[in-house]
Amino acid sequence: MEEAAEQRLILALDGVADAAGALRLVDDLEGIVSFHKVGWELFLAGHWLEVVRELAVRRKRVFLDLKLPGDIGTTIENAVRRACEHPVVELFTLSAGIPRQTVAAARRARGERAHPKLLAVPYLSSLDASDLGEIGGPAASLDDFIVERSRFSLDAGCDGLIASGDAIALLRKRFPAALLVSPGIRPPGSSTDDHKRSTTPAEAIRMGADYLVVGRPIRSLATTEARRDAARRIVADIASAASR
Repeated sequence: MEEAAEQRLILALDGVADAAGALRLVDDLEGIVSFHKVGWELFLAGHWLEVVRELAVRRKRVFLDLKLPGDIGTTIENAVRRACEHPVVELFTLSAGIPRQTVAAARRARGERAHPKLLAVPYLSSLDASDLGEIGGPAASLDDFIVERSRFSLDAGCDGLIASGDAIALLRKRFPAALLVSPGIRPPGSSTDDHKRSTTPAEAIRMGADYLVVGRPIRSLATTEARRDAARRIVADIASAASR
């Protein structure tokens, strides 16, 4: 991937109560991070639009991570069209396994625009092979399950996938043209929190990730300088791994 290392780090603006808190994190990492993820917490709190508009003013990039579920096509088309009203939104997630016609509706909403790229989530990073039965997965391997869900989503019209753990390398090999965005990123020695399938920044890049989503390893640190140092180290890891 030709983008600079600092463009490949996406800061997750999760775990904050309001727009002011989210934008303080943006301020803390000014000059280091320019790509930010907005998810359900800010959305349901009613602050996502304020944050997205302010990020647009600041010329930032946005990943709108709502994992849009399989509603009827008209509803999905209208929802994606609303996201398209904000050119700053470059990535947008759909739930894996939604009907083919639902993905087609999302693509219609985007029209001829380059963005937002539509990403499917074949398997959450908080789940591993032991969870397959609970979600109704087949009696196949986890790798087979992830590949088949990914294949369906890409064939239906998605541009890329959310890939974590060893699935990054698996999906890069199987779907070389797909955009891969990787959560569950943890610097060496960090707690994996609720991610059962995690990788270090360098591992994820070497396995083929295009973008890395990082939240708590940066966001939970006590001071601005500590957060900036953590982000700088991750960017350096991305650059080092990408150059090999």
